[in-house]
Amino acid sequence: MGMVGERLRAFSTNRWLVFVAAMWLQSMAGIGYLFGAISPVVKDALGYNQRQVAALGIAKDLGDCVGFLAGSLSAMLPPWGMLLIGAVQNFIGYGWLWLIVTKQAPALPLSMMCVLIFFGTNGETYFNTTSLVTCIQNFPKSRGPTVGILKGFAGLSSAIITQLYAVMHTPDSATLVFMVAVGPSLVALGLMFVIRPVGGHRQVRASDNNSFMFIYTICLLLASYLVGVMLVQDFLELSDDVATSLTVILFILLILPIAIPVTLTFFSKNEYPCSVEEALLCESPKGQASTSEERDDQPELILSEVEEEKPKDMDLLSPSERRKKIAKLQAKLVQAAARGGVRIRQRPHRGDNFTLMQALVKADFWLIWLSLLLGSGSGLTVIDNLGQMSQAAGYIDVHNFVSLTSIWNFLGRVGGGYFSEIIVRDHTYPRHIALALAQILMAAGHFLFAMAWPGTMYMGTFLVGLAYGAHWAIVPAAVSELFGVKHFGAMYNFLTVANPTGSLIFSGLIASTFYDYEAEKQAQMIPGMGSLAEEGPLKCEGAVCFFVSSLIMSAFCVVGAGLSLVIVYRTKSVYRRLYRSVRR
Repeated sequence: MGMVGERLRAFSTNRWLVFVAAMWLQSMAGIGYLFGAISPVVKDALGYNQRQVAALGIAKDLGDCVGFLAGSLSAMLPPWGMLLIGAVQNFIGYGWLWLIVTKQAPALPLSMMCVLIFFGTNGETYFNTTSLVTCIQNFPKSRGPTVGILKGFAGLSSAIITQLYAVMHTPDSATLVFMVAVGPSLVALGLMFVIRPVGGHRQVRASDNNSFMFIYTICLLLASYLVGVMLVQDFLELSDDVATSLTVILFILLILPIAIPVTLTFFSKNEYPCSVEEALLCESPKGQASTSEERDDQPELILSEVEEEKPKDMDLLSPSERRKKIAKLQAKLVQAAARGGVRIRQRPHRGDNFTLMQALVKADFWLIWLSLLLGSGSGLTVIDNLGQMSQAAGYIDVHNFVSLTSIWNFLGRVGGGYFSEIIVRDHTYPRHIALALAQILMAAGHFLFAMAWPGTMYMGTFLVGLAYGAHWAIVPAAVSELFGVKHFGAMYNFLTVANPTGSLIFSGLIASTFYDYEAEKQAQMIPGMGSLAEEGPLKCEGAVCFFVSSLIMSAFCVVGAGLSLVIVYRTKSVYRRLYRSVRR
């Protein structure tokens, strides 16, 4: 009985259990991706026009991306407190929306409806921040795969909740709003005491690479399965039993990763590559990428000074000799500090823990933000305007492009984390080299949209969706490496502001202006179109609608790739210092 209890305690503190729970939370937490399915329900129930729906969409984007409060609270509140706040916000915001849509509560003015949508969607920032910060702390040596997988599963929320809604076969379209209000909140409440830091940097195993490969395999199976289900549902009328079976298979794939912590806890030896005594050496903050949790275990001043004062041949000594040498240096520094003989370094260096305000005065942080704005902002513009782009290209059914883009987005996030980790760990090269490659791919995708050759809609959505997803795996991991994890929540939520800012510039100012200009030209060339223009919005047809705007976005993606290469040049020495012992 004692052995069983010990195993259960080990299972509850296994970092892979936390990671799998965070994957489940993220797979239900991407509620912002469902707005396209919810907005027609709100539009019909409240009698809104397209401009009013667009205002709700802007409120959704702001709620999804503006997470300054969540980022600040993440450094003060425990993970369960963060998840509780997110669950309450999500339930109140979308629960109230459901009551309004079903006529059980009076309709609010448009401004208050925007506040309601913002409040409900903003709960997602608490889910994202908690999942990312906790798992980066637990997996300090695998930041790329960790961020990529978590952000990828967030993009699956729409597919999962939509599949559940399809199985219910309810004629009430407002049920989807109810599911958005209840589903993520229940999952967050159910997992809020599971998702937490568990000292994962001391649980490193030789089998970790195999565990990540198992999850990557599941990700590929999920992507392939969702594409297959989408095609089957588009071309065939499925019976209730078949639809239920497809949903059961989906949930089996989602549950499968739990096999990792179960196997590691109950069916394998509890052996780690380094002993408890050597944990600090094996997880040395300067030897490899470290987290704020690791740095906070020891006085930051002492560790940084030890690194600067230790002899050059220290790394050539055996672990026991290194430990003795470091202990002596620490003792000397403690005595010197007590006498006031050690100068305290006030400003952190790249790779240390920065506050948001300290990061904001660093050129590297703004270069990362601007590069993200150019790449991610132009990608979001395509995603937001994919319906008009496909219609202008002559496609009637735009659903396929929207669904495929979400799949490519998912694969881009997972793949971006995987390949950037190879670049960092195997070659000790900055992670932003992978982002530069992704932005070149996105520039090629925008160029294909501009040319509008036959079939380029499919290839363009593939390249842009893949590259857009890669941004959100690579950038958060890089920021956690360069500016630390202690205040990562605040910095991550500041970075997300680049997304709507870029969309406002590229979509609100550039793409929409050229689209309306070409639509008016076409209306003037067709007799009788002037009167129709007064009754509703004009539509543009042909490659000319997005030709100029796509070329502009392609050029700016090349500029973004150039900025990423500048970051690579400026941070080469930092990555060599962070990951130099990995290749030994």
